Amino acid sequence: MNRCTQLVLWLLAVLSQVACAQGPRPDAAGTPAADLTPGWQHEIVFYLAFVRSFADSTTGPLAGDGVGDLRGMIERLDYLNDGDPTTTTDLGVTGLWLMPIAQSPSYHGYDATDYFAVDDEYGTADDFRELVAECHERGIRVLVDLVLNHCSDQHPWFIESMDPASDKRDWFVWRDEKPAQKGPWGQPVWHTRADIGREAPSPEQADDAYYGVFWHGMPDLNYHNPEVTAEMYRIAEHWLTEMGADGFRLDAIMYLIENGDSLKNDPETIRWFRDFSAHVQRVKPNAFMVGEVWESSEQIARYIDESDTSPAALDSCFDFPFAYAVMEGLRDGNADRIRKDLARSFDMHADRASSFLSNHDMDRSMPFMGNSVPKAKAAATLLLTGAGVPFVYYGEELGMVGRGPHENIRTPMPWTTNRETVGFTTGTPWHRPNQDAAKVSIEAETGGADSLLSWYRGLIRLRTQNEVLRHGDLIMTSPHDTRVVAYVRAFEGRRVLVIVNATNKAVTDFRVDASGLGLNPDTAMTDPLSGERVNGVLPNHPDLWRPISTIRPYASHVIALD
Repeated sequence: MNRCTQLVLWLLAVLSQVACAQGPRPDAAGTPAADLTPGWQHEIVFYLAFVRSFADSTTGPLAGDGVGDLRGMIERLDYLNDGDPTTTTDLGVTGLWLMPIAQSPSYHGYDATDYFAVDDEYGTADDFRELVAECHERGIRVLVDLVLNHCSDQHPWFIESMDPASDKRDWFVWRDEKPAQKGPWGQPVWHTRADIGREAPSPEQADDAYYGVFWHGMPDLNYHNPEVTAEMYRIAEHWLTEMGADGFRLDAIMYLIENGDSLKNDPETIRWFRDFSAHVQRVKPNAFMVGEVWESSEQIARYIDESDTSPAALDSCFDFPFAYAVMEGLRDGNADRIRKDLARSFDMHADRASSFLSNHDMDRSMPFMGNSVPKAKAAATLLLTGAGVPFVYYGEELGMVGRGPHENIRTPMPWTTNRETVGFTTGTPWHRPNQDAAKVSIEAETGGADSLLSWYRGLIRLRTQNEVLRHGDLIMTSPHDTRVVAYVRAFEGRRVLVIVNATNKAVTDFRVDASGLGLNPDTAMTDPLSGERVNGVLPNHPDLWRPISTIRPYASHVIALD
């Protein structure tokens, strides 16, 4: 038994005693899914998977075609969570967000041609229902990606709308002449039939233009038309009731409704989502909805803030400022950059924001941080011991790399050290796998006590078994040290101290003001991540407590203070 496994088992034994003393929480993480209980998302660590790149099935009609599919995910679910909380060979995640799986002409799926159908490259509706059932047996909740802002230019709705006399004309935003208006980042947003290779039915219609904020292949839907809203309500109900999903990740929501020059975060958009959320809760109480608002903390707050007179538009939004602060702070060795954003985020959002390091639209975090495993471990600690609902992008737990075009950050999951197929398929992978599988793969890292994969497994279990890390307040300590990020998570009288060295130099003089922590020289503390004994507090100098004598470069320490 390696050292990492011993530490995890020791930690689980200690925490299980605490859990028994407190009694079971209803529908706690790790138990088979039943009815959704309020706030269940705060018990979860989510995993973002791109079905096309996760695993190709080994049996059935899609086996070995080089494209990941739903049956391939079912075959590999034990890697994410085997349903047995006593084992340490699975990752231990308890939530799964799937990138779009609806029928689409594109490899990524963000331009649907049929919102009700599973993409035939991925399988069938029955395959999806089986995946959900298998996930629920393992205590894994399932979110599907719902793309409300736009559809494909090949969708029957849009094709029909090109006829000015069609009942679908007003499902999209059409103008008789192409406006000169540019988009939020200066991009063209008005497009003609010529842009998509279609001829106008008459010369008078040659200048007709439609609005599409991302590009001509993704025409925006017109939510000023109540028929569009009604159809999206019906689509949401389909995935929640007939397909069994537990909620939605909502794509590009800040562009949903435009009013004149107001092209993003319009007040009408936020009102629309309040109504949409109310509908979803009527259909499936406590379904979780997290939105993509790639904006400042202030804009994110508009979607998730609530008051006595106005409910929140959504349960959560992704905390993009957190991701940038962590990666840039570790890249530059600047703890202050990280600390200020963590404090601001908690002050503004408490535990409502969803935290992450990178996703399917960003360069992967590993190359951003110089391909440094110690930095990646530090980033994982900040993600999984901090506030909010954490999401892990597939392969991030291995240190997968990828930059540039989106295909390069969505490459096949490396299951084995075979550079040609990486164990992802028995055929030819849809995209060339990364060529570092000898070091960065599940096979290569599973047996390594010091591997990044082992670190993620330990941290996820630490969070899953510890209420303080899931629900606690976040209190910054040592605010003037630019080298070390340190904070206390506090919940119902229990506290955990988190320490992360953000630099490439050892720190030997780090101090914590322990005068308000009630510690004494007899308080026995151990860091379960490193196994190190923590220094006691000098009774005459509690404001000069040095918990760890030497904090190694990019080292993390998580210390239970009670």
